[in-house]
Amino acid sequence: MVFLANFMAQLTFIASIFVLILSHSVISGVQATTFTVVNKCDYVVWPGILTNAGVPPLPTTGFTLQRGETKTIAAPTSWGGRFWGRTHCSQDSTGKFSCLTGDCGSGKFECSGNGATPPATLAEFTLDGAGGLDFFDVSLVDGYNVPMLVVPQGGTGPNCTYTGCAVDLNDSCPSDLRVMSADGGDGVACKSACEAFRQPQYCCNGAYATPDTCKPSSYSKIFKTACPLAYSYAYDDKTSTFTCANADYTITFCPSPNTR
Repeated sequence: MVFLANFMAQLTFIASIFVLILSHSVISGVQATTFTVVNKCDYVVWPGILTNAGVPPLPTTGFTLQRGETKTIAAPTSWGGRFWGRTHCSQDSTGKFSCLTGDCGSGKFECSGNGATPPATLAEFTLDGAGGLDFFDVSLVDGYNVPMLVVPQGGTGPNCTYTGCAVDLNDSCPSDLRVMSADGGDGVACKSACEAFRQPQYCCNGAYATPDTCKPSSYSKIFKTACPLAYSYAYDDKTSTFTCANADYTITFCPSPNTR
């Protein structure tokens, strides 16, 4: 009887410790980050998602977002990757899906591990990075195809603020960077100078592969003037990287053009 009483006491003690640990983990553990993707464009957007190598993927890699539609996605801890918008998309008679801008080459709504074909506006994230902070930016380094804004919700930190490019650059894009619609009537995207000219001074490679040698070009300055919070060239880190702790994020296509 004494043995049984001791055994039951030990079992009760172990159970209480387990409950204490479990309750502490629920209270203090890292909560899942959510991304709310909103389409305020007057046209359909097909968001694409690429997860960084070695990181658990999101539950979707691409989907359709009708005008005014919203979709919320939960991200695993320490997720990293990018979002972008595909536009002017269609399916051919065989069911193959393709887009004039931002196409990922999968032939389907889902991108399935493929990234965006430039030019494309990119929202880039690294969650739970150094110091427990999320790092994020909106990049025009690969060009531009659709206005995009990233707004942290409920986060903290001295550099925890919105970023993006709310301006429509397609009509104001320099002619030597402009991508035209299939009928040649309208500009649908704006290439980066690297994509357009394939020269090291624009691509920040070769002899120009350092911050000291690769400087903003006249083309990247056009992007920077229009969208001062967005990445405009490869080494535009100081003014274009943002950090938050414990935030969720809203990604809006075609936000109010008054937002800079």
